[in-house]
Amino acid sequence: MDRDELKAWLRLSLSPGVGNITARKLLACFGLPQAIFEQPTAALRQVVTPLQTQALRAEPEALPKLLETTWAWLEQSDVKGGRHQVVSLGDPGYPQALLDIDDPPLLLYLHGVASFSENKPTVAAEPASLLAPPRTEPWPITAQRCLAIVGSRNPTPQGTVNARLFAKTLVQAGLTVVSGLALGVDGAAHEGALEGLAEGADLPATIAVIGTGLDRVYPKAHHGLAHRIAQHGLLLSEYPLGTPPLNANFPKRNRLIAGLARGTLVVEAALQSGSLITARLTSEQGKDVFAIPGSIHAAQSRGCHALIKQGAKLVESAQDILEELQGFSAGSVTTALSVSQPDTPGDENSVDGPALLLTALGFDPVGLDALQGRTRLTTADLQARLMTLELDGQVARLPGGLFQRLPGN
Repeated sequence: MDRDELKAWLRLSLSPGVGNITARKLLACFGLPQAIFEQPTAALRQVVTPLQTQALRAEPEALPKLLETTWAWLEQSDVKGGRHQVVSLGDPGYPQALLDIDDPPLLLYLHGVASFSENKPTVAAEPASLLAPPRTEPWPITAQRCLAIVGSRNPTPQGTVNARLFAKTLVQAGLTVVSGLALGVDGAAHEGALEGLAEGADLPATIAVIGTGLDRVYPKAHHGLAHRIAQHGLLLSEYPLGTPPLNANFPKRNRLIAGLARGTLVVEAALQSGSLITARLTSEQGKDVFAIPGSIHAAQSRGCHALIKQGAKLVESAQDILEELQGFSAGSVTTALSVSQPDTPGDENSVDGPALLLTALGFDPVGLDALQGRTRLTTADLQARLMTLELDGQVARLPGGLFQRLPGN
């Protein structure tokens, strides 16, 4: 895309009152954006309203600055750190999977070492080598090799582990994980996908669909994660550079997460979770929805249970998903997940108070050893804290040396 073409696409996307649907109508009538802006007023009024026509006749005030910013960003592409790309609706590199959804974005901003290949021929990959030079051609992405993993921003400890291990196993089986870079399940899924990528593998590990401009990382805690995704996968946004984190943008981007994948796995979700939006959109697109069941006492499990009641496929391991997807197999990869031994945070994240100890307990019965592994507390300190919670009626001691958080706490 040259500078004049980029300017025309940006102008169309910035025109007030002209959304994606109207813009596609204009493109269908007149061709590329340059041709739209060359049309006489009378021709435009046959397609759009007078107010929209007026907006198309005037150049948006924000256009010159956005054009300079975007062009400079494109020139900063780096093979090792990931390419910067802007792909328009008419570009052969625009993902076919998004052309098939109801509201495809006019422009996609991409940062990473992968690109979409449905609409253009792909070049056979050379055998991977630890001594090979940096790849000069982007890794191709196809929707048939992508699976979305979404869930709560505040998952239980087991939910975090499930997201990471499912993602790791799915990538090891040859899939690319799509998620939203949010805190909680999204971040764990991206981390697991990166862990599952074999050294030298010719496969994009993960795609992060974000709700800001690509020159910003939200949340800031995922700055390092975003950098690693760009090196081994792709960051994608429909929003212009400089777009801040706005609440309305995050549910909207869920249609892209659903659209890019052949199915969606919901790890944990409350009944009002945005993850259920992604699941609904996935179902409406005729794709598979998978859900992991959880404790009946955990609010984070109720969304998954609702999905299962509505027909989502209950899964207990990544193998359950792979069996539903033709052409993929876990092979020798271990797919069974631990139900009581999540990875533990470092000492700096150890439990300090009752609320955090209750979080570490989760909602399912847990043994003292597993809880000690999660909290990094000494045995004496942990037993003292559990006794206090027991006396307060927040925790119950069960047969077999197990403890369980009581409902309402």
